[in-house]
Amino acid sequence: MSDNQQAITENQWHRAKLIWDYHQMHHDLRPVDAAIGLGSHDLGVATRAAELYHAGLFPVLVFTGANSPTTAEVFPRGEAVHFREHAIDLDVPASAILLEPSAANTGQNITLSREVLAAADITAAAVLLISKPYMERRSYATARKLWPEVEIVCASEPLELDDYLKSIGDEKLVVDMLVGDLQRVIEYPKLGFAIEQEVPEDVHAAYESLIHDGFTSRLIAF
Repeated sequence: MSDNQQAITENQWHRAKLIWDYHQMHHDLRPVDAAIGLGSHDLGVATRAAELYHAGLFPVLVFTGANSPTTAEVFPRGEAVHFREHAIDLDVPASAILLEPSAANTGQNITLSREVLAAADITAAAVLLISKPYMERRSYATARKLWPEVEIVCASEPLELDDYLKSIGDEKLVVDMLVGDLQRVIEYPKLGFAIEQEVPEDVHAAYESLIHDGFTSRLIAF
């Protein structure tokens, strides 16, 4: 077993579950004017977007994202392009999908998708952000900062942490990602990238403990 596939202890798993639950906004889904599918390594975003389109929650969908070091090999034509192709394979009409292939971070995902919608003469009072499960809170905080006049609703695949792990197949990587996103939730408001959100004491303690245990590969330096 490699370092990146080390076993997670029961205590570490409990702490990771606290962070997993915190990252999800638990919004009630309802019809909105448009949806934005945030590019990542997780094709489940496109799967969920297709499900919600067929459920009638929105008439138009923007897929946004270029590439990152973790997606360049998996999605060589860019995250948004591959997500669009996957959604079309799931019977979302191509005419309902707009493409934003340049964004390199969450702020650009929001800003550039907003520009794509405006260029298509689509005025949105409410937007559904579709992301990885553990990215809901960060994407919400970013959108509320950059697009405050729009109501933001968040969605992701309705997976428990165990099920998500099976879809990724690497326990340590998943916990590293949970910790890394929480770091961004905590630190990005100080840089003006996102609104500030309260982090419960037990969640913050779990975060500090997992960092101490070495789940640090997705942390960034400030």
